[in-house]
Amino acid sequence: MITVLVVDDQALIRQAVTDILDGEADMTVVGQAVDGAEGVALTAALRPDIVLMDIRMPGLDGIAATGLICGGAAADETRVLILTTFEEDDYVVAAMRAGASGFIGKGAEPEDIVRAVRAVHAGDSLLSATATRALIARHVEPVAPALSAERLEGLTDREREVLLLVARGRTNQEIADGLVISPHTAKTHVNRIMTKLHAHDRAQLVIAAYETGLLAPGAQQRPRRASSGSSRDVS
Repeated sequence: MITVLVVDDQALIRQAVTDILDGEADMTVVGQAVDGAEGVALTAALRPDIVLMDIRMPGLDGIAATGLICGGAAADETRVLILTTFEEDDYVVAAMRAGASGFIGKGAEPEDIVRAVRAVHAGDSLLSATATRALIARHVEPVAPALSAERLEGLTDREREVLLLVARGRTNQEIADGLVISPHTAKTHVNRIMTKLHAHDRAQLVIAAYETGLLAPGAQQRPRRASSGSSRDVS
């Protein structure tokens, strides 16, 4: 059962979303919050799988609340899905950098909201890889070379290859095909990279690739495929 906390300052929106999600056999809304501060408190108390978060709210807004949730004790258990009427690029990037795993407009159809919750719960980022890359390329500045090297020094050469492919929007199957490894091994690499970089999902790996300068806007080069049996991963 996927547990959801709905955070929105509009009572009608909270109830409408609750009715939609509670109508699904695999979902239940465990609480509602009227602003970001209450959303953070209820997340800590209820530990929902998903927080469906509005952006513009009085007091603590959704971006700040997302940062507190994703940087807090519930970070390993809870993912944040932004649900808002404000779909501008700046909000998308701010939400992703704060730790949000997805972004969907309030004008979405009920079935789209349900699919979004399931996708984020499964560990996927809701934005398409192409949209995410385009947004990050416009808004994220690479860090200093020394800092970027320090952040990536815990990754193996193969993990850097995989990170670069993730940042280019490759699925686990496409990564496996390109590096001549199994999909299971590709998934294992992605999970290890997330752990090492403290990323919640693939969208944050895209951000990390740009911030560290591993991938530059407009870059087209591909990672080299392992050329020998000794360097090739097997499963």
